[in-house]
Amino acid sequence: MNNAPVQPQPNQVQHSEYADDEIDLRELFSVLWDGKWWIAGLTSIAAMIAVVYALSLPNIYRSEALLAPASGDGGGLGGLAAQYGGLASLAGISLPGGGGTDKTSLGLEVMKSRAFIQQFIEKRDLLAPLMAAKTWDVGSGKLVIDEAVYDAATRTWLRSVKPPKKPAPTAQESYKVFTRLVSTSQDKDTGFVSVSVTHISPVIAQQWVTWLVEDINNTMRAQDVMEAERSIAYLKEQVTATSLADLQSMFFELIQSQTETIMLAQVRQEYLLRTIDPAIVPEERAEPNRALICILGAMLGGVLSVLWVLTRHYVRKP
Repeated sequence: MNNAPVQPQPNQVQHSEYADDEIDLRELFSVLWDGKWWIAGLTSIAAMIAVVYALSLPNIYRSEALLAPASGDGGGLGGLAAQYGGLASLAGISLPGGGGTDKTSLGLEVMKSRAFIQQFIEKRDLLAPLMAAKTWDVGSGKLVIDEAVYDAATRTWLRSVKPPKKPAPTAQESYKVFTRLVSTSQDKDTGFVSVSVTHISPVIAQQWVTWLVEDINNTMRAQDVMEAERSIAYLKEQVTATSLADLQSMFFELIQSQTETIMLAQVRQEYLLRTIDPAIVPEERAEPNRALICILGAMLGGVLSVLWVLTRHYVRKP
């Protein structure tokens, strides 16, 4: 009688290894069922934390204005300079160019520039509502300033900061905060421009949008008037410097074009951007989405509780 041990077949050994590597779903569900109270408790705690956090967030309001470019060109100097540039070069005269940059795009870049924003904050006295705003009183419609940061009665900053920062916010600090609240965009197809401001006060959000549109129009108007006046002074010098009748006629035409630019800038109130849909005081908040925060908090708590129950079981399992 042959008592030699029976060797397992290769396919049996491979099947046994696969069986050891597979996850027993019944055991998995059993572990989750045994830890259902842990899962329910931890998920409830996470959901309550999310609710408390969502309720602690202040309402943020967004006010937006829709604008259209008020003019499509940058004055007549560029076109006339291109037309008469060859004639002027023959006489050894260099004409100032009008530039090919779209004025609307240039105005939006100026609006986002550091110099414009700092001047805007100083001119409108926005540092306190920008850097020390605490909440908005719905009943009175007034902004509540954090007294631990800024004393409105004495106009003194009381911030507790580490050196080299000072209690009074610097221009760089206010610029960073302001750029997070303001958004500008231009539709490439229609050319329409959108300017929006978010703030805890809906009144301030609407007011800042109106002021931004007003100040960028005034800034671009002042720049164009200054450039036109310099061009006129330059062209008058060239008139006296040449005796050619054709060149003098060209210079007088360029002077007339720049004079028309100055007149147009002084007459038109909305010089760069024309208001299509003005900013209004929003009645509904733009953020936060408290319902979404609560749902995500509960989901995150549920996932973490399941992982904790499984980890606890398989780590303690011999």
